[in-house]
Amino acid sequence: MKILLFVLTLWMAWILTTNCTNNKLSNRNNIPVPELTVTLDSTVIGTQTILANLNVPWEITWGPDNWIWFTEQSGTVSKVNPVTGQKKLLLKIPEVYRIRSLGLLGMAIHPDKKLPYIFFDYTYKERTAILSKLVRYTYTADTLINPIVLLKDIPGHTGHNGSRVVIAPDGKIMMSTGYAALTKNSQDSSSLNGKILRINIDGTIPSDNPIPGSPIWTSGHRNPQGLVYTSKGILFSSEHGDAIEDELNIIKKGGNYGWPYVEGYCDQPDEKTYCNIHPITEPIKAWTPVIAPAGIDYYKSSAIPEWQNSILLVTLKTQTFRILKLNTAGNKLVDEKIYFDHKFGRLRDVCISPSGDVYMSTSNRDWNPGEGYPKAGDDKIIRIYKIKTDKKLAKAPSTKKSLPEKAENKQVATTGAVIYSNYCASCHKSDGSGIPGTFPPLKGTAQVLDDKNKLLRILLKGISGTITVKGVQYNQEMPSFKFLSDQDIAQVATYIRSHFGNKAGAVTNADVAKARSEKQ
Repeated sequence: MKILLFVLTLWMAWILTTNCTNNKLSNRNNIPVPELTVTLDSTVIGTQTILANLNVPWEITWGPDNWIWFTEQSGTVSKVNPVTGQKKLLLKIPEVYRIRSLGLLGMAIHPDKKLPYIFFDYTYKERTAILSKLVRYTYTADTLINPIVLLKDIPGHTGHNGSRVVIAPDGKIMMSTGYAALTKNSQDSSSLNGKILRINIDGTIPSDNPIPGSPIWTSGHRNPQGLVYTSKGILFSSEHGDAIEDELNIIKKGGNYGWPYVEGYCDQPDEKTYCNIHPITEPIKAWTPVIAPAGIDYYKSSAIPEWQNSILLVTLKTQTFRILKLNTAGNKLVDEKIYFDHKFGRLRDVCISPSGDVYMSTSNRDWNPGEGYPKAGDDKIIRIYKIKTDKKLAKAPSTKKSLPEKAENKQVATTGAVIYSNYCASCHKSDGSGIPGTFPPLKGTAQVLDDKNKLLRILLKGISGTITVKGVQYNQEMPSFKFLSDQDIAQVATYIRSHFGNKAGAVTNADVAKARSEKQ
């Protein structure tokens, strides 16, 4: 009897040990249990959270040790083993100043291991001034040492600072900067804001830059938040528009990308006039309503064949993962597919392993989380991987129903609720509550409930400078929505004046036409 009990005890211990070794594995062959699955044309892919409870992992990149290196907006640099989920803290930068979208942002690791350099772009403060700098560290094993400042004193703002860093095929450093909420910066060759910059790894200026002695490579940008080179050496950038026209651009030496005079394509009368005088480089893709494009990467692997030769893009506002298929030459988009729509919240960055696995990071603990976020476990780094279709895998349980791919809806309904959702809710929120201290509420405010012409002037002309709403001062730009039709503006104005507890009269098309005709 004692022998039988001993054998049973050993057997139970073996069962418990086997089942508890890794609760992310579906069987003894180390096949991950997918949290979500998606069926492509001929491939089934799955997702798996490899690390949770982060604080806005702004940049994720595949490291020289086959770990994922990442920044968190608060100022920490860490890495995670993508197989085991083990995390190691590498560096804390005390100088980082975080507020709203500022903090420790872009990071790039030099691809040549003989040059063990890692580059960081972050915001800091000197007295009351917000500034940005680019700093180079040297890495040895798990230590980052010898910080050297390559660029500094780039003016910043509480938003619209960019910024990504990437190493060019020729070894130069490419860095994107936002316009720092000052529109004149982007076209000003004496300002480093609203630009793509190019410098040597020691911080000196390359002799073949467009402007002698200047790090400026291109100008006319608003807020570029993604940079990546393809295998053909073409540099792509994803860029936030204002109220319209988020962009995907091909970055060309000396190019002018138009902001603030051109948004997206040269297709409006005043834009056509400007483009006839100035050589403007138009985007290869523009999105209206805006999607808030964030990080991008280039997929060259054959592991997921449907995605080969594509730009992978993650978005903040629309909370989507997008596949932007390129033509053979790599200079035009031929298709766009959308996945994981509102499944993980705001998505900040994406990177790809040498084996073809894809990783994306969420941004649900940032300054403007989506409705219902953050959730338990946010923020996360999530793996997307190909599921092998052998018999063993077919028996592996899926914890959730497969998701069909989502085709983008090209028709935008023109109702007040839809227009509000597309253009207003990301700042003023779905219930009109706004964001305290950043974006004013629309509930019971004089700007909404008083003379309707006051609201129409705001919608048609935008706002720049300080305003006071319910006794609280706000100092953020609001773009003009004059590109909307009279009917669209009338409908969204009526929606705002009759929702969120507001009870004010309707706005007609004639009201908008009259307000539009007033002298600016």
